[in-house]
Amino acid sequence: MSRPVRFTALVCCLLGVMAAMARAENTKGNRMSYAEVRAFLAKHTRIVELANDAGARVVIAPEMQGRVMTSTCGGSDGHSFGFVNRKYIEAGKLDLHMANPGAEDRMWLCPEGGPFSLWFKPGAKQVIKNWFTPPALNVAAWQVVSKPSDPDVRMATHMKLENTSAATFELDARRQVRLLAANDFRELFGEDAAAKMSQDGVKVVGYETANQVTHRGPDFDKQKGLISIWILGMMNAGPRTMIIVPYKPGPESELGPVVKSDYFGVVPAERLRMTSEAVLFRADAKYRSKIGVSQRRVRNVVGSIDFDAGVLTLVHFSMPLDPTKHIYLNNMWGLPQADPYHGDVVNAYNDGPNDLGAQMGSFYEIESISPAPILKSGESLTHRQQTIHVQAAPAILRALAKDVLGVDLEHVKAALQ
Repeated sequence: MSRPVRFTALVCCLLGVMAAMARAENTKGNRMSYAEVRAFLAKHTRIVELANDAGARVVIAPEMQGRVMTSTCGGSDGHSFGFVNRKYIEAGKLDLHMANPGAEDRMWLCPEGGPFSLWFKPGAKQVIKNWFTPPALNVAAWQVVSKPSDPDVRMATHMKLENTSAATFELDARRQVRLLAANDFRELFGEDAAAKMSQDGVKVVGYETANQVTHRGPDFDKQKGLISIWILGMMNAGPRTMIIVPYKPGPESELGPVVKSDYFGVVPAERLRMTSEAVLFRADAKYRSKIGVSQRRVRNVVGSIDFDAGVLTLVHFSMPLDPTKHIYLNNMWGLPQADPYHGDVVNAYNDGPNDLGAQMGSFYEIESISPAPILKSGESLTHRQQTIHVQAAPAILRALAKDVLGVDLEHVKAALQ
């Protein structure tokens, strides 16, 4: 893949682009081209762009918590992959529950629920009306610390948080965003998959976020709670879009259930299917639901397929060789919690109306979580996630999905019926 080029600036908007933006639906970023999304974001915040001459482009918003807002593999006129919430951004009003400008890669911290939650105050019932994203993760602007001539974007901030048990955390946080190239794809997925991604007519964009927190307070106390890095990617939902979560096979008596599906109530059977290779989870933004895969079952790759757009998304993330030997925090809401130190490594979320009747947007999420070490003062935790979108003919996508995810896309398509 070509050498990346870095751009930093507000983008000037042509009248034709602005007119097209005005016609786009407010909550559906997939109705806009990448150029339209980029121009819209530049109107409301500072943006930084990474690009190469093969058409791969990525937009980062440092003032929106350093989020990767969207990407494309087709140049300025290409498909915009990240969900960007125009309605929320245009309103210009902060939602204390969750600032939701969108973004296909944002950094949060765990746990969300339980006795050590960062989202609920001590003594509060863990329901949505009491759920508030910590200000450091909701409104903080990140400082760009890289140079305009650098091939990557590096950002930093300082944050203080308090959990449900009244423990406090003082952290220096850093994020690096870089474009991926052919050698990265070979390292992540192997020679065969990388060769398919380099064929004529195949369009690819891939990027990595390297996310780090350094502990600046007293040594962590396991009795008062730990933290881990949580990366969440919002993508545009669609009527024929399916999340694909590969898992390690084996009997439940040894490995436990294949999937956890009761985060927000039981997921209807027509929305959640299991094959011998993967969990299939509908991503149409019509029913609020969430699933997770445990330390015993997880693989460090997840995917999704948008059959209408002809796009296969692959999400790879860093993970210990044996995650069962590490602490993973339980994000489940509610008290008491039987075991707050055994949680999922991968989650997937499909948006829909919540129990207050509101909906955040037309998106789904793919999420990965780091271990939660007992950090001493000055020690750091790092978690990396790579997001790759491939737009190609159905036969190529089918072969690539088989190589990387171990699934037959024809079977996935049949599960949508």
